[in-house]
Formats: sequence, structure tokens, C-alpha cells
Amino acid sequence: MSKPLSISSLDILNQVKLSCQIPIIVEGIVGRKILRYTAAEAGITVEPEELQQAADSIRLVNNLRRTEDTWQWLQKYGLTLDEFEEIVYGNVISSKLAQHLFEKKIEQFFIEHQLDYAQVVMYEIVLDDEDLAIELFYALKEDEISFHAAAHQYIQDKELRRSCGYRGILNRKDLKPEISAAVFAANPPQILKPILTSLGTHLILVEEIIQPQLDPPLRLKILSDMFTEWLKYEISQFDIEIDFETKH
Repeated sequence: MSKPLSISSLDILNQVKLSCQIPIIVEGIVGRKILRYTAAEAGITVEPEELQQAADSIRLVNNLRRTEDTWQWLQKYGLTLDEFEEIVYGNVISSKLAQHLFEKKIEQFFIEHQLDYAQVVMYEIVLDDEDLAIELFYALKEDEISFHAAAHQYIQDKELRRSCGYRGILNRKDLKPEISAAVFAANPPQILKPILTSLGTHLILVEEIIQPQLDPPLRLKILSDMFTEWLKYEISQFDIEIDFETKH
């Protein structure tokens, strides 16, 4: 049998404080105020059909197919219907403000930062022994051993060994600077000279460099990145004082 337990709003506030989440919560509050103020200054409004479409998207993402599912979801997160509508409104106004501020700047931003959006398909073996890595590099260059065979022999991690050291499709920011510089200067397919980092000595097979195309997904990512950086900057301009009013 379940036992009843009452939790107050003060309990929740204390838990937020004790879990050191106050800075994150405060940033969210300030960000929301900035968005609403900036949108109002720009004359941005939200139409009912836009709210409905955004609400439907939230329901779809959270698999809320029935009205009962929606009410249970609201109850789980302690939300009223008005608060749900506030979430929906915030999503719409954020999207419209991002487009208002940065839609016309995407092409120029892409041209200036095109290299940042290049991707690489690569395989990697990380060794503790630098001399072994150099020896293995020359063995690979002379075709005395294949990269996949070397990966099976020297990679300790089981899952990574099974994939022969395959790291997937990576962006520049996913790699350490010293590795990124060498990887994106490669002429695929190419095995790079061993690269020494704090993690060990890296043997890397660059299979493919994927040059970025300004397609709809990348446009959306650039828009999101620009908007996020703008909002972070705007938030940083405020000297925030938090008033924890205690009632006795």
C-alpha cells in the first residue's frame, strides 16, 4: 500500500536550492523576460493557429494522443492548462523572434563559419605507448596490417573494438584542437601520423571529409546557434539579485 506524502512549494524551492539549480532556473527566468520584451519591441505577435500547431507538436513529441494523456502529463509536471499555454506561447515567440533577428544573416554567417560545419568520418585507435603507435603507423603505411585488424588487436573497449574504432560522423567541436587541425587537413582516405594528447597517442584513419551544404537542417542549426548565443549575451548584461522572501 502506498503511503501519502505532502510536498509544499517551499519544499520544492528548498530542493532546487540544495541541488544547486538556482543559477539555471534564474537564467531561464531572465531569458523568458528578455524574449517577451524583445518580441514586444519588435511588434511580433502570435496567431491562434500558430499556438494550436505548437501545442499539437508538444503533444506529439510527448506522445499525448488522448485528452486523458495530456491531463496526466500536466499533473505530472504540476502544470495548469494556462501554464501549458504559456509554454506553447514561449516556444512560438522564441521561434518567431529568432527568425526576425537572424533569418537574413544565415547565409553570411555560413560563409564566414563554413569550416566549422565540415564533418569527418573517421576511425581511431588510442594507445598508451607512443613508440608502439609510431611502429604501428609505419606498419599500416606499408600495408603490413590493416587498420581494422590493428583496431581489433589494440583497442581495449569491447564496443569500440567491435566497430573497429569507428567514431562516426564528427564535427570540429567534437575533437580536440590538435586532432581537429590534422583531421580536417587530411586527404581522405588517409592514415594520420600519431597525434599525442592527454588521452594517449592517437592513430586515426580519415575516411571522408563531408563538406557542408546550406540545406534546411543546417539553416535551422545555424539559426538556433545564433539565437542561443544572442540570448546568452543578453542574459549576461544583467546584474541579477535574487530575493528569497521567507514567511514565518
